Formats: sequence, C-alpha cells, structure tokens
Amino acid sequence: MPDYGATMEVLRLAPHLLGFYDGRIPGVRLYSEKPNWLDDGAFALGICTYAVVDGADALVYDPHISVPHARIIRRTLEDMGVKRMRLVLSHWHDDHVAGTEVFADCEIIANKDTAELLAAHKDALESGDPPIKPLILPNALFSGTLDLMVGKIPVQLRQLDIHSRDGTVALLPGGVLLAGDTLEDPITYVAEEDRLAIHLRDLDRMAGWDISTILPNHGSKEQILAGGYPPAFIAATRLYVEKLLRLQREPELATQDLSTFAAEALATGAVSYFEPYEAVHRHNVEKVLGLAGQAA
Repeated sequence: MPDYGATMEVLRLAPHLLGFYDGRIPGVRLYSEKPNWLDDGAFALGICTYAVVDGADALVYDPHISVPHARIIRRTLEDMGVKRMRLVLSHWHDDHVAGTEVFADCEIIANKDTAELLAAHKDALESGDPPIKPLILPNALFSGTLDLMVGKIPVQLRQLDIHSRDGTVALLPGGVLLAGDTLEDPITYVAEEDRLAIHLRDLDRMAGWDISTILPNHGSKEQILAGGYPPAFIAATRLYVEKLLRLQREPELATQDLSTFAAEALATGAVSYFEPYEAVHRHNVEKVLGLAGQAA
C-alpha cells in the first residue's frame, strides 16, 4: 500500500483556488484490506479538499483523510507564502476531520451543530479504525451563515441539512460552490436515513442559489479539473433521494443495481456511473429499508 499522501495531487483550479485530490485508483487501498472508513468511505470513492488562497491568507476547506495529507496541504500553502491559515469543517464525519491535528494552532471554523456532534463522538472517532487521535475540536462557531474575507476574496459559509444535519458549504465569487458531502458523484451516501425529506427541502433551497459550478469532496478528478460540476448536480441528487424514499412503499426497487435505480439521475448528465458506488447504493437501500422496518 502507498504511503499516506503519496498519491495525492495538488490541483490548480483557479488563480485563488487549489484542490487536494486523492483516491479513485483501481485496486489500490491505503489503510487496510479489511473494511474501514478511510478506504471504503473516502479513498476508493475519491476525495478532494480545497483551499482558497490570496497572498498570505488561506482558508482550508476540510483537512483531508489523514495527518500526512493535512501536512502536505499545510506545507503546500506555506511554500506559497501563506502566513495565516483558517480551517473550515464541512461536517463532522471522520474523513472530513482526520487531519485537524495539523491545524491545531489555527482558527478552526464550524457550525454549532458540527461542534456538538464532534464533541459527542470524540471518543468514538479517536478510537476508530483507523483512529483520529487527537481530534482537535473547532474553536470558532457560527449558525446559519458566516461571511469571511480571505485576503480580498469574499467567502460565505452556509449551513445545510443535506447528507448530515450539520453540513457547511462555501460560496465563492462567481458562483463557485464548495459542496462538501451535500452533493456526491454519482450518488449521496445516506448517513441520516430519517432526515431524507429534510435533505430534499434543503436541496430545493440550494437549487435557488446563484451557482455556476459545484466542487464536491467526493467526485471525479477529471470533472473537478475540467471546472467542476454543473448546477444540474443538485437535480440529479434530488432524483436519487426521491427514489430512495419510494422504497418504503415500493420495496421491490431494492433489487435494482445502481445503474438501474439511478437511471434518471444519470440521465441528467451531471453525474456518471462509478462501480465502487454499487456498495454505497446497497448501504443506502439497507438503511432506508431498515428505517421502514422500524416504523412497521
């Protein structure tokens, strides 16, 4: 297995925007052959975190999947002349907070729900497989929205209840959206199956924003390098979530593979079939059917 960070690429996406991409490498795992959050929930699917940079100022959007990854991010920015770094956490899940230790001396920004969830799950995250220890908790909290300046670049953080109840996305000039896990190519990962209807509501809210391009944390490197995903990414996600909700009254849909189940979403052209997401789809179906069974 390669060393952590050895396969990560720095993507120059725009004059003031970097991506740090790793994974989606056929046959390659990073941590273990056994099921684990790092390989199966992040590396196999591809993961990209971002940094907005202007002169000596940088805003890092998620610290990546390990401390070595985070060290590469920090070193890259310091080599560019950055003196002041702030870290934004998109949400509380393990693959989005694993590198917090590297930014322990920085302002770590999160919404209040993320802070509460991290505090509640700190012991579990620090004793996980692989462990995230130490987990550094956020020290600058907000609710709703937060306006920041990165050098002369305005960035607005917006809180959303999509994928997890504590999502934070970042809207950059020109309608560029750093989407975290609120949008994922080709399908969302169901983490809170009892909140899918709420997720749909906030997808509708997002669809009303002035967005030109979307940069998710899990997606295709080629698509990210090509300028990101179109706004139809939101509609594709909505179509898939709507069909998941149909499982409760149409359980026969559970036998469909990803390409069949998500045919309408794939037909938008905004997302593309990727075989490792068959396992994600099976997980999603089981979560939703499990919820239906509890309600019966």
